[in-house]
Amino acid sequence: MDPVHAELFSERGRLQIFVFVLGTALFVSGCNERNKYAAPPAAKVTVATPNAMAVTLYAEFTGNTAPVSSVDLEARVQGFLDSIGYRDGEAVRKGRVLFEIEKDQYQAQVALQKAQLDSAKAKQANAQREFERQATLGQREVSSQRSVDDARTNLDTANALVAASEANLKLAETSLGYATVQAPSDGVVTRHLADVGALVGSSGPTKLATILQVDPIYVYFNLSEQQQIELRDSLAQHDKTLRSLREEEQNLPITVALSADTAFQYTGKIDYIAPQLDAATGTLQMRAVLENKNVDLVPGLFVRVRVPIGRIDKALLVDDTAVMSNQSGSYVMVVGKNDVVEQRQVTTGPVEGQLRVITKGLSADDKVVIGSIQRAVAGNTVSPVAGAMAAAPDAAKPTAAAPGAGTSLDKTKP
Repeated sequence: MDPVHAELFSERGRLQIFVFVLGTALFVSGCNERNKYAAPPAAKVTVATPNAMAVTLYAEFTGNTAPVSSVDLEARVQGFLDSIGYRDGEAVRKGRVLFEIEKDQYQAQVALQKAQLDSAKAKQANAQREFERQATLGQREVSSQRSVDDARTNLDTANALVAASEANLKLAETSLGYATVQAPSDGVVTRHLADVGALVGSSGPTKLATILQVDPIYVYFNLSEQQQIELRDSLAQHDKTLRSLREEEQNLPITVALSADTAFQYTGKIDYIAPQLDAATGTLQMRAVLENKNVDLVPGLFVRVRVPIGRIDKALLVDDTAVMSNQSGSYVMVVGKNDVVEQRQVTTGPVEGQLRVITKGLSADDKVVIGSIQRAVAGNTVSPVAGAMAAAPDAAKPTAAAPGAGTSLDKTKP
């Protein structure tokens, strides 16, 4: 090795030794420092105090819609069907001509009966004149009593013949009227069951179609024994009974929703309460009547019916999504003292839109977790962020809960 390379090797070796010594010193110095644990920041959750507002309590039932009237349109006279005066499924007014049966034979019968009536009236007039003449002669003792009696008999017979002719004419006119089938009421007509040219009424009345009155429309539903007790107790608060509703025509309001809807957008009133229980089911049938101008409801639908049974003036409501359940029942997560999360068991009531009524377990100033609920673990400390409960379903702002309010709920009469 020449002197130059030897010198470079010597300097490189000294540098490596320096770096090694420096690293060892830093390592030894680091080992002498104490390790410190930095806790992660508290999880942020959204909280809000319960809304306070008046809530009506309802009993909910399952019912089905039915037409106010359902009338079969029938051909009551024999003949060929001449015309159909409506479109299948069309809404028609009372008196609308729906079907016409050939009328020639019935018009001829009317004409015949009119002629027979005219003949009978002519004989009646002649018998009347003869009786008056014989009666006058009898008074003068010119005619015998027998002649007078015969004249009276002939007059009575003529009168009876006129009455029979009038009755026959009425029957003929009625048969002619049956040849035209009109709508007995406003309603919707089903599809026709006989075509133009078909012979109808040959072996008795022939069903042509059915007309359904659907405005208004009925909703039938049944009350179980327990529901009857609850409704009875609610009515008793107003000094009313089921009997008074039935006999005094005091209509009880109801709301109705389709099975797939969440909003009860149809309103009506109970207009019938059955006088006895159904022995097979032990239920009491009730009926409500609803306006149905746009025919949104059709007969045969399954619907949900709500009947008001009470009222809470200052109910506490929280977002329904904030209410969870376990084997012990329903609960919500509440941020308490020192921002520590608590799992609070609650008793729930009905749903009002996106809100759930809490009847027990909460106070008006509790901070209920409504956002990032998965981060709210019982016993952990969190960083609460102020939020707000959902709006009331009627878009009206609920009454703000007063701080420090108790958990009791004042139930008043509905």
